[in-house]
Amino acid sequence: MALAEKPKPGEPLWWLDKLWAELEQRRDYADKMRCYYCGDHPLARIADKARDAFRRLLRQARSNYTGLVVDATAERIQVDGMRIGNGEMGDEEAWRIWQANNLDADSDLLITEAVKVGRAFMLVAPNPADATTPIVTAEDCTQAIVAYVPGSRRERAAGLKVWTDDWTGALMATVYLPGGLFKYTAPTPKTGSMGKPRWEPRTVEGEAWPAPNPLGVVPLIEMQNRPDLLGGCMSEIEDVLDIQDRINKTLIDRLMAQEFSAFRQRWMTGYEVPTDDNGQPVEPFRAAVDRLWVIEDENVQMGEFSATDIGPYLQAVESDVKDMAARTRTPSQYLLGSMVNISGDALKAAESGLVSKVKQRIRPFGEAIEEIVRLYLRAAGDVRDLSAIEVIWHNPEFRTEGELVDALMKMSTLGVPREALWERWGASQTEIAQWREQADQQAARILGGDVASQYGPKPDTEVTAGAADGDSG
Repeated sequence: MALAEKPKPGEPLWWLDKLWAELEQRRDYADKMRCYYCGDHPLARIADKARDAFRRLLRQARSNYTGLVVDATAERIQVDGMRIGNGEMGDEEAWRIWQANNLDADSDLLITEAVKVGRAFMLVAPNPADATTPIVTAEDCTQAIVAYVPGSRRERAAGLKVWTDDWTGALMATVYLPGGLFKYTAPTPKTGSMGKPRWEPRTVEGEAWPAPNPLGVVPLIEMQNRPDLLGGCMSEIEDVLDIQDRINKTLIDRLMAQEFSAFRQRWMTGYEVPTDDNGQPVEPFRAAVDRLWVIEDENVQMGEFSATDIGPYLQAVESDVKDMAARTRTPSQYLLGSMVNISGDALKAAESGLVSKVKQRIRPFGEAIEEIVRLYLRAAGDVRDLSAIEVIWHNPEFRTEGELVDALMKMSTLGVPREALWERWGASQTEIAQWREQADQQAARILGGDVASQYGPKPDTEVTAGAADGDSG
């Protein structure tokens, strides 16, 4: 039986209708940003009667610089671990659950999506098969949304996840409230339909309705790119779409100039055009790449029009690309592909803006990931004080191996712990734990009298002696 009564504010169905409407509004924005990221830009505008004839050129005139802007930012944001409290190293349990949910790979997808469309989501749920390893999933911004308590940008009041069932084609929805999980289903709306779905409660075998929420909070966490104080966020490329359109328009103009100027048009003066029996002019010459014009009349002059100079088009594209590089703080050599006679210092200076931007972006990302870690550790039964969690990020600054080793050697003279140096080197938390164990084992052998262990493994004495005896025999 369909739910006909109008829900009251704060009720699950009221949240479902409210968040569904907001989610529908966000989808157009996300689809637009994804199209620009993938290079599926709107075709440049030309006369309608010429559009079909030049459609091939229009598609060739799209050069995807916005995708490079997103990738240049997202590829430098990488999670290496989590540190809890005053721990010297990354927390092993937090990292174990992270890896068990394939988040060392999926976090890259989440970050790229957030940079691309402005936001992405992560969802925590208890694991019936293993209570010590909760389930953490990455959620798309077109299928998930969170509402916050009025006046707060962090305290979550409700969450919604919507998806289409692959087997039945029906809409599925789950409303996440601190007091429970409310599941609904509805027929998929027809294309072009303006009405909202007709939601009905969805029961799951062996599960109560509503389902309990053992976490006691909304388990859906939003990762925002470029957030503001009003709770909004935006894509990394939102404010450079006009520049991308200008580049595409310049490219189509250049291609059209090349199309019509690749074969130079010829002209002739002083020549009398012959006519047929009806007095109609007969074209005596056919212009083609494999044809020559030959005429014996010395009074006839022939020539050709000069080719169109495409230099200004190339300069216009380069100028627009530089504007995009400046606005997004993307090194121009990334977009222009030119690195001729660039010194190491100049290259480092060119990337300083991108590095600063990335460090700024990871702060709100880090807050969201810290909340995720806090939730899944609580769901796993962790009773430690989780108020202080820090995400360990991979260094976004690219350095040569020689520069990095030199910097770490200088840092070691200041008494920086070796684990911190290994972390700066770029080692994962798993590698750091292995190195620390190996170093401790080596130190134990040295204290036990095995001084040669610091120079590598000892040769097998018996084998060596046997080989020597064999040689003497």
